[in-house]
Amino acid sequence: MSEPSLYSDPRAVASLLARIEESVQKLGRRLNIMEVCGTHTHAIAAAGLRPRLKPGIRLISGPGCPVCVTPVDYLDRAEALCALDRTVLCTFGDLYRVPSSRGSLERLSAGEGEVRIVYSPRDALQIARDNPGDRVVFLAVGFETTAPAIAATLLEAHRDGVPNFMILPGNKVVPPPLRVLSSAPDVQVDGFLLPGHVSVITGSRTFAFLADEFGLPSAVVGFTPTDILKGVLEIAEQALEKRSSVANLYSRVVTEDGNTQAKALLDRFFQPEDSVWRGLGPIPGSGLALRPEWKKMDASRIEVHLPEPVEPKGCRCGDVLKGVIEPPECPLFGKGCDPDAPVGACMVSSEGTCAAWYRHERYRMGAAQ
Repeated sequence: MSEPSLYSDPRAVASLLARIEESVQKLGRRLNIMEVCGTHTHAIAAAGLRPRLKPGIRLISGPGCPVCVTPVDYLDRAEALCALDRTVLCTFGDLYRVPSSRGSLERLSAGEGEVRIVYSPRDALQIARDNPGDRVVFLAVGFETTAPAIAATLLEAHRDGVPNFMILPGNKVVPPPLRVLSSAPDVQVDGFLLPGHVSVITGSRTFAFLADEFGLPSAVVGFTPTDILKGVLEIAEQALEKRSSVANLYSRVVTEDGNTQAKALLDRFFQPEDSVWRGLGPIPGSGLALRPEWKKMDASRIEVHLPEPVEPKGCRCGDVLKGVIEPPECPLFGKGCDPDAPVGACMVSSEGTCAAWYRHERYRMGAAQ
């Protein structure tokens, strides 16, 4: 079943907006709702939902971009590996221009480093097959959505005996940072729009702690305006009725238990580890490390010299990822930092909040002034 087009049902959108406004008026206060998926952030911006929901609903963009939350020292390590003899670095395109302490993979590639952009980890595995004399390192960045494909590629490399294929583990999982944000004193969240893609793997049950432990209404939603607005309405109605649960409003693809085969494959290769998130700092159990029996495929065990990590000066990407500020509140937004010359990761990635605001919201901001 195909997704409806972005503007397929304007009457449904208008009806949902009216029902949301009615619920918020009855509630008598503003609701702060965080979306924790970069695709949702861009869908919201493209459809112009944010200004349509004000003042009763404030949509806050959370840490839903895996490239954006990847810390700078991961990029530093990747660059150090690339500097080694006969080493080829393979990466998704979003990571290519993210600033490191010394530059970026793009700048490294323009010099002596060999960096190849791939569309899947299997592309990197094929490069390893074609170049048996080189060490090929795939930069394993992403949430639960991409991690199973990486695990499947590791299994294929093991099965086919490709000894020169490795990964630099950098995958993260979504539930732990939501636990942090639910109790963070500087982040006021009344409910969550939960990520549809991630929930396909994890299942909606994974997020039950938001309601059970924190009393926060939540909804798993799809990516059209009507999907997102149904989620906002669900959270508003739960708040009005003083109840909390995780509503699965994307049941056409998301189940309560998720993809059990994908989760079993992940468990075979990875185990939880503490991980650093840009803007949020270290979060227990929020990363995926290769299990000891697969360490031969782990590029992080290779000793390299790393510089002291340095974040881009003046960039407030970390505060954007926490929902503490909106992109225009960063002094660099549109003033030295734009998609053509990004300073921070949030402006680089196709899922980044700053990129979404720059592409869509800034025009509406200008019209309002």
